[in-house]
Amino acid sequence: MIYSRIVGTGSFLPPRVMTNQEFAARLNTSDEWIRTRTGIVQRHIADKSQASSDLRRALQAADTRAGDLDLIVLATSTPDYVFPSTACLLQAKLGIKGCAAFDVQAVCSGFVYALATADAFIKSGTHKRALVIGAEVFSRILDWNDRGTCVLFGDGAGAAVLAAGSKPGVHASVLRADGSHAEILSVPGNVCGGAIVGTPFLRMDGQAVFKFAVRVLEESDGGGGADGARGRRLADSTPGERAHPRGDRAQAGSCARQARGHSGSSRQHVRRLGAARAG
Repeated sequence: MIYSRIVGTGSFLPPRVMTNQEFAARLNTSDEWIRTRTGIVQRHIADKSQASSDLRRALQAADTRAGDLDLIVLATSTPDYVFPSTACLLQAKLGIKGCAAFDVQAVCSGFVYALATADAFIKSGTHKRALVIGAEVFSRILDWNDRGTCVLFGDGAGAAVLAAGSKPGVHASVLRADGSHAEILSVPGNVCGGAIVGTPFLRMDGQAVFKFAVRVLEESDGGGGADGARGRRLADSTPGERAHPRGDRAQAGSCARQARGHSGSSRQHVRRLGAARAG
């Protein structure tokens, strides 16, 4: 039996730090309001010259040589281009050729989806060493006048290197989706004929996201059914996925950490998200 194991992790945050006080100076908000509702103190913001593919220093922190990779799966909702994929652009910047490389777009759950995908490739026996990255430059799609969303997000990248092995590492994954709720959290715009159709900014119904997230966390992390049973068994061995960054950690950077996936901490974070949007 072939298994996949996480053999290295890394992260990268842009140097530019944006504090709560900067929002308080120009929006109807305060450092206390943001801290109380989100737990966030500061976030990292990429400069105009940086793109998702430029956050490759996460690989260096994972202590892996690029030439050893035979698969790159990159999760992002803020790709450099429409195409080619950000994974292919990253591959070129790493100076390697030939290995499979593609993007996964699943927003906040993107890193989890990318990890599960790479795990399946390795377990199939077709690949031996995979780079999984979550990279976001969310500052490019924020409405900086909407205090309910702009205070929640930052820029950064997290990476994990998976390698084939004979001992279990990633045991299993629980992946779910419900596209019927697309309107509660989206960037409802696209490019058509060289013009933006719709809006290029993130839109969120915080109360609806809060209610939905609490329900599905119960079902997947400890509720009924097969997914719930599997979620309870894996609670101490799977990466904890959170809706938004806390403290001074950017969203994608936090994804790389192998946090303990306890439902209590996840639900607490979701409640803060809902409070931020509602208040």
